Amino acid sequence: MASDTPPIHLQADALVATVRAVFDSGRTRPLAWRIAQLRALDRMLVDEADAIHAALLADLGKCAIESRLTETAFLRAEIAHTLKHLRRWLRPQRIAIPLSLQPARGRLVPEPLGVALVIAPWNYPVQLLLAPLIGALAAGNAAVLKPSEVSPNVAATLARLIPRYLDNEAVAVVEGGVAETTALLREQFDHIFYTGNSAVARVVMTAAAQHLTPVTLELGGKSPLWIDDSVDMEAAARRIAWAKFLNAGQTCVAPDYVLATPAVAEKLIPQLRAAIRELYGNDPQANPVYGRIINDRHVERLLAQIDPARSVIGGEHDAGERYIAPTVLHPATAGDASMQDEIFGPILPIVPVADANAAIAFIRVRPKPLALYAFTSDRSLRQRFVDETSSGALVFDFAVAHLTAPEMPFGGIGNSGMGAYHGEASFRIFSHFKPVMSKPLKPDTLRLIFPPYGKTVERVIDWLLVRG
Repeated sequence: MASDTPPIHLQADALVATVRAVFDSGRTRPLAWRIAQLRALDRMLVDEADAIHAALLADLGKCAIESRLTETAFLRAEIAHTLKHLRRWLRPQRIAIPLSLQPARGRLVPEPLGVALVIAPWNYPVQLLLAPLIGALAAGNAAVLKPSEVSPNVAATLARLIPRYLDNEAVAVVEGGVAETTALLREQFDHIFYTGNSAVARVVMTAAAQHLTPVTLELGGKSPLWIDDSVDMEAAARRIAWAKFLNAGQTCVAPDYVLATPAVAEKLIPQLRAAIRELYGNDPQANPVYGRIINDRHVERLLAQIDPARSVIGGEHDAGERYIAPTVLHPATAGDASMQDEIFGPILPIVPVADANAAIAFIRVRPKPLALYAFTSDRSLRQRFVDETSSGALVFDFAVAHLTAPEMPFGGIGNSGMGAYHGEASFRIFSHFKPVMSKPLKPDTLRLIFPPYGKTVERVIDWLLVRG
């Protein structure tokens, strides 16, 4: 018997056509519409905070304070920054015109790209869906949002709430899994913003290439952390433990592994143990501020990376509760299971190296990470990290929190991504800066380079274009 439900690709086709018709009508372009949408999104984050936080608790075991810090308050700060600066970002930028074209005027006029597709992951499922949307709305675009099916409570909550607050013809939410995402990727968008892993990113890029659609890819990778004995070990351990075990380690910019000399590693381990106890108590499983792994499959994946013989801290787990204790492995080696792919969980390997030279060499032969952290007071060594390594971001003496600086673009390089966003960078990736030039008909200086050609034209070309 035939199903009454239209094929997914037909539903996607109709949905994208509707959103595009709204954009083509010009509705999303006025500044008033953009401001109204941003303010409505902010209102949703305030009015519906309890529902959003409850969904995050159900999916990730994330407590309300952590949800506020990393999801709703983070987004509200991004909205506030955007509203404060949007008028300035929208001003045409005057550009210089060379002597050969004078008299003339030139400017760059920002215009929206059109319809954006935002595909979000499950680890920060509110922030990473709505932060790109802030940039898309600020730039005057319409958007289709695809929340992750791996965090189903958040996906359902946002699908219910967003149409209540935003222009539901210009901003559409599509729930579902691989089939729905695949159907959307068949459609033509003007920009695709994907956050997730590199395997799916290749699928996204392949689909985008069929329509020559530009993409922003926010991926991950193994973000290394170097530490030496020039820093306050107790303070450093506290910052490392917070950054690593926030959201139960399911953070794309969490320190993935530590590089340290054997002597420094021996000093760091007891300080990490004390920091974990300070943050989560003697029993993190019973502490409501410590989160859970997203699902059973990821629990199994992570447990396969824990070598009990090297678990100097933690290692305990309760698969039924999707709980894995904050775990430190030492000594880890490059061949260990935990050192093959991004961990994305509460496991921190410490890899002993001979010195900073060996650490930099270890980093340089691996794919470029999304973030690189160096805890050192040695100014010359800091400069070496700047000069000799490449990463999406380089941060000294703390980790993860650099994402909260809206003036600092966030993005990867190489395997860790392409393109950057937050603050003005978000506005720019969803905008086309159209060159606009105006040249009066008189005086008609262009006649100097028109045919018929001769020695005079050659001299004019040399003087105006080469020397001018």
